[in-house]
Amino acid sequence: MATDIQIPTPRIVARNPATGDVLRELECVSNAHVHAAVGRARAAQPAWAELGVRRRIEVLRDFQAKLHARKSEIAAAITREAGKPVAEALITEVLVVLDAARFLIDNAWALLHDKPVPHGNLATKLKRGSLLRAPHGVIGIISPWNYPFSIPATETLAALVAGNAVVLKPSELTPMIALELASLLHAAGVPKDVFQVVIGDGAAGAALLSSPIHKIDKLVFTGSVATGKRIAVAAAERLLPVVLELGGKDPMLVLNDAAVDVASSGAVWGAFVNAGQACLSVERCYVHRSLYESFAMACAQKAQQLRVGNGMDSQTDVGPMIHERQVRIVESHVEDAKAHGARVLAGGKRLPELGPNFYAPTVLADVTQGMRIMREETFGPVLPIMAFDNDDEAVRLANDSEYGLAASIWTRDHKRGERLARRIYAGTVMVNDVISCFGISEAPHGGVKSSGLGRTHGRFGLDEMVRLQYLDTDLMPGMKKVWWHRYGEGFHRQMEGFLDMQFARGLSARMRGALRAAGVIRQKKL
Repeated sequence: MATDIQIPTPRIVARNPATGDVLRELECVSNAHVHAAVGRARAAQPAWAELGVRRRIEVLRDFQAKLHARKSEIAAAITREAGKPVAEALITEVLVVLDAARFLIDNAWALLHDKPVPHGNLATKLKRGSLLRAPHGVIGIISPWNYPFSIPATETLAALVAGNAVVLKPSELTPMIALELASLLHAAGVPKDVFQVVIGDGAAGAALLSSPIHKIDKLVFTGSVATGKRIAVAAAERLLPVVLELGGKDPMLVLNDAAVDVASSGAVWGAFVNAGQACLSVERCYVHRSLYESFAMACAQKAQQLRVGNGMDSQTDVGPMIHERQVRIVESHVEDAKAHGARVLAGGKRLPELGPNFYAPTVLADVTQGMRIMREETFGPVLPIMAFDNDDEAVRLANDSEYGLAASIWTRDHKRGERLARRIYAGTVMVNDVISCFGISEAPHGGVKSSGLGRTHGRFGLDEMVRLQYLDTDLMPGMKKVWWHRYGEGFHRQMEGFLDMQFARGLSARMRGALRAAGVIRQKKL
């Protein structure tokens, strides 16, 4: 008997986190679709690499122009899907990508073209060495929802200009802006098979790692620590190079000579930008006891002045969180802190009148190092503040974490800040600023400890997208090399003399060595 059975395809629903409105429904790709995408990327990549760096730079230049022309449209699309204020989308996403393109346009040729390697050893003077930077092949990128445009775009641009093909799996919470990125790149001249977006949940990301035939050559993953560790294990099992850009519990140290007004403004922005959903957010704030009360009250007053609402409203300072389950995490951390003696100076509650994903900007005082709010990644609009008595204690507290993405130090004496910065175990330390290091295209971005492996951005981020190859050419192809077989007693003495000629102390010892080595040219070889 004939049957007509239809198996429903899993779907992703993209929603506006401020309103809950459905923006679009998208079908999840199958494992076979992911594997086929990698196969197409593999087939298309050699021709893309053959274009050469200069032609690929021109494609990036066209991409930059197209993005600039659509800057407001792209920012609004980010806001609808991720919730952050439009001004923030412009500053922390569109601007970052435009500048990343600028950096690569200006520097990719100098960083990627073949470079001579001079030889200091006399035995190798008749050789010419070159250092080549070749593309890996196919780069897989798994990107997060908190910066759904700037993170995948900056990594993609570096991968593409280096000659790789890219398969991007965006977060299932923010898939649409990845499709906007694809549209811009394809319009600029990147072939469709060279940059592809696969839409899906965690299964699609796993499929990107596990293709049985067509395998990616390197994975770039930005996301949660727990998921990142699983990805790292999976990559290691497959002997796959990986760059992991994971979250942190970033500390801010306010020293006793800091300007309270400026430092408190920095703390408020650092804690509440993108509703606290930034890997570089200020999630632990340590303040010298002499400034503690005045600083905490200044932060509370400024937090209470922030306007919370729909990011599409130009008056909004803080938008919604991405999802109600993320609100629950924040809520549990705050409640735990309160139960253990923390004071709520501002916020500390949901804002249900605005919607299910809104949480008031929160300032906590009298927190302790053992509270969950100081140990676990909260990833929400909360600023916990703790006192310290001296610089050594501040450094100890800052380093007392399994995370190490970034930190900041606030002081009127920048030399003092720089001295302390050298003692902080983190991938980046800023003096008198927060978070903006991510927008410095020349600066490497990445962490230590549980906050990641490898780097993105700048020279070191570009190096992650290539494999180094040393090319050596002997300039006397018709001459047998003196170190080939045969050896013998005479050759032994000649080699001792050759070493003395190069490395003995004193001119006379070197001259004697040269005389002993002279006969090596006449030595017959097999």
